[in-house]
Amino acid sequence: MSRLDNALPEGTRIDNYVIEKTLGGGGFSVVYRAIDPSTSEQVVIKEYFPNGIATRNDEMQVVPVSEDQADRLSHGRRLFFQEAGTLTTLKHPNIVDVKTFFRANGTVYMVMDYEKGFNLQTYIKKHGGKLSERFINIVFIPLLEGLGVIHKSGLLHLDIKPGNVYLRAGGNPLLLDFGAAHEMMHTRQFQSNQVVTPGFSPIEQLDPAGYVGPWTDLYALGATMRACIEGTPPPASPVRREKDTMRPAVSAFKKHYSKTLLKAIDKAMEVDPMSRPQSVDELLSLMPARESEPLTETELSQDN
Repeated sequence: MSRLDNALPEGTRIDNYVIEKTLGGGGFSVVYRAIDPSTSEQVVIKEYFPNGIATRNDEMQVVPVSEDQADRLSHGRRLFFQEAGTLTTLKHPNIVDVKTFFRANGTVYMVMDYEKGFNLQTYIKKHGGKLSERFINIVFIPLLEGLGVIHKSGLLHLDIKPGNVYLRAGGNPLLLDFGAAHEMMHTRQFQSNQVVTPGFSPIEQLDPAGYVGPWTDLYALGATMRACIEGTPPPASPVRREKDTMRPAVSAFKKHYSKTLLKAIDKAMEVDPMSRPQSVDELLSLMPARESEPLTETELSQDN
């Protein structure tokens, strides 16, 4: 059965919350909307449930799919718990707010604020890309600033993509899904599992000994900006390393976007990690000036 087939049923009580609905899942998790019956507050709960490693038994416990996966599940659960603790201390208006975390059912749960909005991936698909420079500016400069807070705390996100960007009123963005969050300055071999999203994961993230760092998240963020323009994911990084046929944004989209923005996207998406900006501040210095006014409802509904 798939991870979502194994999701907790509606009405299940865990800690102080009651599951209302399964919202989806990522490489490491199942995500639920839940409610605190004592306050009627709705929250989002992320359950550590790594793909290919875990299943659920008849007692609702998350257990390894086989004996040889037990150590990987245990190690990943421990890291998830440690990193959940760190994420509760990260407070930024453009990072999802982890309110608390707890152990139950043989796994770990993160509790986050529930906010109204919509997913960037859905928005790109709806509009076929071609999102305005003003939209990209309003969404991605705050995301970069939030990402800088993550990096300064010693963590990497390692799963930035349109599906993990949530848009609230005015285009105010929220960076989601820290299931792949990982301590900085480690090679990939120390991770319990690997999240790879073709088109958004840079080459060093696919190499078990690849040296990941802030530049890894910046590639994914640059690829997400390009997807806003092009409407589709960029070519996968191994394909680009073998033979890079992707046209530079500065030439492919020059009729509709500023040279400043397109050069920043190209720089973030360099195949060679050392050729990219090495920090959030470095990429921010390449971006156009920040827009001061939020997007109007008309702009959001008719972006292209």
